[in-house]
Amino acid sequence: MQIKPTTLKEIAGLIHAKFIGDENHEITGFNEIHRAETGDVVFVDHPKYYEKALNSKASTILINKKVECPVHKALIVHNDPFTAFNALTKHFSPRAHSGMNISDTAKIGLNTVIMPGCFIGNYVSIGNNCVLYPNVVIYDHCVIGDNVMIHANTTIGSDAFYLKKRAAKFEPLYTCGYVIIEDDVIIGSNCSIDKGVTAVTKIGKGSALDNQVHIGHDVIIGEKCLFAAQVGIAGACNIGNNVTVWGQVGISSGITIEDDASILAQSGVAENIKTGKTYFGTPASDAKEKMREVFAAKQLPGLIHKLYKE
Repeated sequence: MQIKPTTLKEIAGLIHAKFIGDENHEITGFNEIHRAETGDVVFVDHPKYYEKALNSKASTILINKKVECPVHKALIVHNDPFTAFNALTKHFSPRAHSGMNISDTAKIGLNTVIMPGCFIGNYVSIGNNCVLYPNVVIYDHCVIGDNVMIHANTTIGSDAFYLKKRAAKFEPLYTCGYVIIEDDVIIGSNCSIDKGVTAVTKIGKGSALDNQVHIGHDVIIGEKCLFAAQVGIAGACNIGNNVTVWGQVGISSGITIEDDASILAQSGVAENIKTGKTYFGTPASDAKEKMREVFAAKQLPGLIHKLYKE
């Protein structure tokens, strides 16, 4: 999320926090750690991720412990960075809910068909020659390209599933990003595509999603990818071009899948996949190796029986 340039002192003052660094240190945005850029503030509240945050591209780190400040960066010290980050993003990106089926701030292209029951939020942009079937929901600020087809009951731009466990409840991370659907994309029915926490979730040109596919926050999907039914992709994954993912595959957060890779049905992916590789199984690994493992496992009962018989 980009903002009008402001200073370290002003940002720290909004959340009544102490800071380390030049009070005029410039801040130009807020971002989740996976998508941070120069000028951004990121938050970190667990020692496991201190080093990652401090070494990220972010210029300012909102943290719950005084640590050595990296050169050319600044720290904001707060006892609860998660809630403080929420307060800051809500301050700079407040929500204004639309009460209309199609917001009067939405832009809809030529020859685009929007069927009954659809909801189009504030500042949504939809290109030319698109078809939105009944009950499609497009949240605020999402961008849909040309020649996009979205089938019934699909939701684009819902909040990230990013929660902090508290004593009495789960506190959600305030989500103020959006979704980009590029040209010539097909999205099946009952799909859900979460917006970026503070940046973007993107579906690349010419990609196709079957029914009941879920795409988590900040996922970047390349061009001409094919996802079969009931695929679930957790947040902040990076998926290349021409990737094929078959039915009921689950992909863990932060995974990178390179161009031309394939993942066979009902696999669970917990590690990065290189260009052109085919993976299978849970945990997923090279498909040929996994098949040999399955074959070997099938031989075990016979071998054990033979051993005891002897």
